[in-house]
Amino acid sequence: MFGVGAIKEKLEEAKRKAEETKVRLDSVYVEGASGDYAKVVSSANSRIMQIILNDEAKEFSHDELCRHIQIATNEALDKARGIYELEMSAVAKEAMPNIPGLGGLGGMFK
Repeated sequence: MFGVGAIKEKLEEAKRKAEETKVRLDSVYVEGASGDYAKVVSSANSRIMQIILNDEAKEFSHDELCRHIQIATNEALDKARGIYELEMSAVAKEAMPNIPGLGGLGGMFK
């Protein structure tokens, strides 16, 4: 059985590991693309790092260019969220193993 002190210690450890993981995810990059026209690079923390347009895309109308950038951005952010959720779930499972009476606290770090 875990005491209140042990639970508090586990929560502090989980918080520390979550913060370390967030820092590490700043250096993990994913890409999204819209054809060969637009590419967006994002960190796994969903920060847009770079938007790259090919020469042909630079000739597009405003609306068409925005559509390609939006498609590429959404793809990159979907990939980033997937990595983030997977990593944070792993941290939660490691730090919060089956503590009786506390249910699924592992999901609190998403």
